[in-house]
Amino acid sequence: MFWKFDLHTSSHLEALLDKEDVTLTELMDEEDVLQECKAQNRRLLLFLCQDQCMQELVRMITTEPPAGGEETKRFKYPNIACELLTSDVGVINDKLGNEEPLLETLYAFLEQPSPLNPLLASFFSKTIGNLITRKTEQVISFLRRKEEFLSLILKHIDTSAMMDVLLRLISCVEPPPLRLETLTWLNEQKLAQRLIELIHPERDEERQSNASQTLCDIIRLSRDQAGQLQEISQPDPLLTVLESQECVEQLLQNMFSGERTESCIVNGIQVLLTLLEIRRPFIMHVFSAHVNDRVDGVMDAQGFERSYTVNSSILLAIQPHLTHFHQLLLEPPKRDPMLTALGVWEDPLGNTRLHVARLVASLLYTSSSSHAVVAQELCRLNTMDVLLDLFFKYTWNNFLHLQVELCVAAIIRPCQDLTETPASEPPLFQHCHLVQRILEAWEENDKMQSEGGMRRGYMGHLTRIANTVVHNVEKGPVHTQISSLITDLPEDYRGRWETFVDQTLSETNMKNTIDLVGTGNPRPSSEDDMESPFPKELTIQQAFSDYQIQQMTANFVDQFGFNDEEFTDHDDTVFDACSKERIQPFDDDEEDIWEEKEINYATQTKSRNR
Repeated sequence: MFWKFDLHTSSHLEALLDKEDVTLTELMDEEDVLQECKAQNRRLLLFLCQDQCMQELVRMITTEPPAGGEETKRFKYPNIACELLTSDVGVINDKLGNEEPLLETLYAFLEQPSPLNPLLASFFSKTIGNLITRKTEQVISFLRRKEEFLSLILKHIDTSAMMDVLLRLISCVEPPPLRLETLTWLNEQKLAQRLIELIHPERDEERQSNASQTLCDIIRLSRDQAGQLQEISQPDPLLTVLESQECVEQLLQNMFSGERTESCIVNGIQVLLTLLEIRRPFIMHVFSAHVNDRVDGVMDAQGFERSYTVNSSILLAIQPHLTHFHQLLLEPPKRDPMLTALGVWEDPLGNTRLHVARLVASLLYTSSSSHAVVAQELCRLNTMDVLLDLFFKYTWNNFLHLQVELCVAAIIRPCQDLTETPASEPPLFQHCHLVQRILEAWEENDKMQSEGGMRRGYMGHLTRIANTVVHNVEKGPVHTQISSLITDLPEDYRGRWETFVDQTLSETNMKNTIDLVGTGNPRPSSEDDMESPFPKELTIQQAFSDYQIQQMTANFVDQFGFNDEEFTDHDDTVFDACSKERIQPFDDDEEDIWEEKEINYATQTKSRNR
């Protein structure tokens, strides 16, 4: 039983504190120093809060330790010092936040030449971030007196920890009046414009990437927190600037000035995609103490979602540059050949063209007064024809296939409030020969499979595109125009299309209605349910925003994706059998591990030898 053992051990820390000449490093060598600090050991806190000790702790997290030895040992004391300073103990927060000499020592870290040590930068960011949250007024007042503060942060923006400092200032300042005052100060310092200046072909890739990510986070955080500023009847000044036509034009000019590099274009498009987001989950952004938890949060209990209306000024700024984006689909930045499991690709798709496809999909799903102008320009440029060419050329890139499918659905099923505009006329049938492409690609795939070849990777997406066409011929918002266009097809293609719909596509849909083994969730059981990749009850904008919310990382974009129907017909009975064989049920007569019993060593030895 527990009382048979003496689990209480006297802390060696207390014995050290009894020594008159105890040093800070001696205490930091004790394993339980952090635990005792968080438990608010009075004697320990009195020692740590001495001026000399606090200065030494701040110095440890802002000064490069002596060279030599293992890295883990070199940064042992800086790491412990950071944990002590950010232990969220009131007396430590008060001491560090109220004493200007300590803040000056901490701030001096930013005045070091680049590049900063990334580990020390994370210690600095974590410490100053904790102070922004806990000693808000004092720290904001101190930083505002530093004229070079923002310049120094942007100077070191290639170190990701500096992004955290900016995001803390934007998201963790309370109450709302003080937050608005802080945002106004950052806006007066032209934070948004200066971050956009960093997305430029002449800047290094790390600086561009971090600037882009910071802008995206600022936009999302500002939109999520807009309701709090509405309580004091004031718009978010940073968001207002970022959504302005002038700011978007500055970004686009940077992207297309001089030599066009993939890094600059991709990072710029990521900002544009964030500005074009129409719906996101309502996130309670809870910053943790760890540097990597920059904008991670949890959905609120009700799971509410925030919907946003895209400012027409954003579209007005993008529209003149659609020609440039179209040209990127034809002539992207040069890439080296890529070795894949299927051979060498001399002309890989690349991140640039994938991001342009994402941008086109976002523009087509945007509902605003300027939507028609953008859609008409894309039609004039024949951008969809180029995207369809890429769809069939890059057989295995499902990332691209999804974007093209979304574009087709947006054009065939335009938003209800846009169906009266000329842009809602589906350009896919006459200019892009969509029906002919579907028939020819399907027939080529059947021929290849009949000869023992592999099923093409786009066939799942092609099935859903075909179902979307069929559904909208019958009952879509522009079904009259589509029906007329189908009727006007050459007689040969019209007959092949009718046979394809009645036989081939119908048979494919029937195969896809098979219940998934063991799930109890049947697949759609009719063509009507298969016409699009999204549930029928969702609007077209909701469907696209659901995709935005679940957007996959762009790191795996160049050539590979997995065929979405590859696992459709796999039976999981083998898995069930293996599970039953390997996972044994618990014995109800489980032995009581605390029961005292005589130990028979002979029996144990025999059992081990089996």
